[in-house]
Amino acid sequence: MWQWIKNQYHLATALLANIYYRFPSRKLVVIGVTGTDGKTTTVSLIYHILKTSGKKASMISSVGAIIGGKEYDVGFHVTNPASWPLQGFIKKASQASEYLVLEVTSHGLDQFRVYGVRFNIGVITNITHEHLDYHKTYKNYVKAKAKLLQRADLAIVNKDDESYDLINKLLKKKKAVITYGKSKGSDISTDTFPFKTKLIGEFNTYNCLAAVSVCKQLGISDADIRKGVETFEAPIGREEIVYKKDFTVMIDFAHTPNSFEQVLSALRPLVKKRIIHVFGSAGQRDFTKRPKMGAISAKYADVVVLTSEDPRTESIDSIMKDIINGIKDAQERMENGTLLIIPNRQEAIAKAISIAQKGDLVITTGKAHEKSMNYGNGEEPWDEFGAVKKALEKNI
Repeated sequence: MWQWIKNQYHLATALLANIYYRFPSRKLVVIGVTGTDGKTTTVSLIYHILKTSGKKASMISSVGAIIGGKEYDVGFHVTNPASWPLQGFIKKASQASEYLVLEVTSHGLDQFRVYGVRFNIGVITNITHEHLDYHKTYKNYVKAKAKLLQRADLAIVNKDDESYDLINKLLKKKKAVITYGKSKGSDISTDTFPFKTKLIGEFNTYNCLAAVSVCKQLGISDADIRKGVETFEAPIGREEIVYKKDFTVMIDFAHTPNSFEQVLSALRPLVKKRIIHVFGSAGQRDFTKRPKMGAISAKYADVVVLTSEDPRTESIDSIMKDIINGIKDAQERMENGTLLIIPNRQEAIAKAISIAQKGDLVITTGKAHEKSMNYGNGEEPWDEFGAVKKALEKNI
């Protein structure tokens, strides 16, 4: 009941914001991108293709907004800003651009934060088990994500994703649906539209296919699309290499079982020696994903370093125990020093870097671009890049 009342408040707020800013999305071609993982990369890639093909475009994502070439901060731990700032950003975009690429979350859809936004195209990257603390079931989670596609004039869907069958049922009355993937019968695939990219991993192939599908529907030439995909650099904190000499240090935003699987499995064959993985899991959030994250990290990483990641008011020890429950040989790893538990994130990163040897990869996941950490007393400043730099200066 309380959530329903809260959502009605959000709905009223969104309506007022739309009226105040005069429904600015109606003056733009708006592309909404949602999904569990890959949203930011896909949004940034669509924006890059549009810009390099000579189009006036803006974007709003979890790493920030770029409107008329000017960068704006969207706030701490924010993907979908609240209705007032969101509509304000869209108003600015309508005055500077023809296209707006907007990252959309299930919370933003369920809580009416994007109410009133007219979506010309809606895209889903993938939907895996996440945010079940809020949505309760995977089916509810998919239904929340599907709201974007149901509202958009055209839906673009990953045919290979586990959510496809349910989404297909939810969109059965919608005629304008485009599919992408490697499955036979996908409208856009690497067979029908081959391309080159600097991005690594199969998951990024899907992000590229999603962006290609959008841009083809927008009438961008194949040559311009290929050029955009080939020249695209990943957004901040997405498989970003920040140090590469005897060993390598990478920062990535992966914070779900699926993103762990995709990123670590892509890196495993590329790393000559050990993968040293530093991560935690958010407190007061979906606890069911924690053992899965532990299991996947242990599957690919030679050294697992557990640490803090926005524990909020939840016990850090409790969060770590949940992660450890997914690691079958946890006790053996702790005894031989390949499972380390270091609650202080700065110290955890420093330890990982101090033990790195020639050919090793140190990867920190979960924080990336975020500029704050929550220990239960509100947001405190945090800089993952600064933490890595400090550790390198101390240990090299």
